[in-house]
Amino acid sequence: MTVIAEPAISDATVRQLDVAADLLALLGDTATEPRPDTQLEALTLAVAADLPVLLWGEPGIGKTAALTQLAASLDLPLTTVIASVHEPSDFSGLPVVGDDPAVQGVPMAPPDWAVRLVRAGRGLLFLDELSTAPPAVQAALLRLVLERRVGALQLPPGVRIVAAANPRSSAADGWELSAPLANRFVHLQWVHDHDVVVRGLGGTWPRATLPRLDPERLAASVAYARRAVCALLTTRPALVHRLPNSETRRGGAWPSPRSWDMTLRLIAFATAAGTSREVLSMLVRGTVGDGPGLELLAGLDRLDLPDPETLLADPASAVLPDRGDLRQAVLDGVVEAVRRQPDQSRWDAAWAVLVRALETGAPDLVVVPASTLAALRTDDWTLPADIERLAGAVSLSRRADQAAALTGA
Repeated sequence: MTVIAEPAISDATVRQLDVAADLLALLGDTATEPRPDTQLEALTLAVAADLPVLLWGEPGIGKTAALTQLAASLDLPLTTVIASVHEPSDFSGLPVVGDDPAVQGVPMAPPDWAVRLVRAGRGLLFLDELSTAPPAVQAALLRLVLERRVGALQLPPGVRIVAAANPRSSAADGWELSAPLANRFVHLQWVHDHDVVVRGLGGTWPRATLPRLDPERLAASVAYARRAVCALLTTRPALVHRLPNSETRRGGAWPSPRSWDMTLRLIAFATAAGTSREVLSMLVRGTVGDGPGLELLAGLDRLDLPDPETLLADPASAVLPDRGDLRQAVLDGVVEAVRRQPDQSRWDAAWAVLVRALETGAPDLVVVPASTLAALRTDDWTLPADIERLAGAVSLSRRADQAAALTGA
């Protein structure tokens, strides 16, 4: 038998490979810097709140790189699992027959990556290519994402879950995400930022940092979040659970008791951390959907509005919002408070509040509240002196509206 000897690798080749390795190391030697990045801030806040996050973005947009950098910045061991190349039993556990299965049962053995996470006690579990996982695998992921169980193994509290997916149109043999699995995630749209990419390719990427929670604001933040969510759902009960009609929309964010509970947690964390409104908007809309999310954000604005009864008790010290829509809401609330409990003193106080609004803001905002308040007067109520100061502004505003209407016609 003839033995063919493999060609020996020359010393020159080895040296060239070593030089190539040095060059690769230099290319991979990048730094991070503190830099405003709303996407990254939203991701880190959801991770801090221990909620599963799903990043949606086109291929090559940098989702995997962002997760790798996030794990390094937070000093969390990164475990990547490509969902589409696994079987359902890889997440639900493999049955292992023991000596006496009739007595001891058949335990479900977890995969090696789950065992490593438990041994480490902490880590970042990255479920990549989620939209290419078939329905059977998506069903097996339900318990992992919600209960953090893999077979008979319970993942420790220090493990965070982040997934990534491409839209079905750009996914390799993609599937729509099932509604039960989609409703377990905070959905974030991941897009590239030109400045971040250019700066990163130059060697410096944004640094991912966990939000700084104020210990003094924890209890107040929880109360604020509960009040915001409960106030909206009390007035809009149809939003408690609304399953979208189309299969595509069911694979995104939509309102349910589970997603509202996630939203409440995000509001509490964002409030305790002093997070910007833009970041909170991304998180809320990514949990319950755009429509319910925007309604909740509008309700948050109104939670900070002054109490109409406080304004009626001391009109001279009334501090009204600068934003026109919020100021209008406050004035309408004052008039509504008088309508619910009408008497001469409260009616007079309401006129004083309107005068205060006239002195500190646009006069056209007092026209409708003044007209409504005037209609509440009974015959035995005397006219307050403040009403004369408003009469001119109301008359002038109405004439301006009439002139504008004629011009438009």
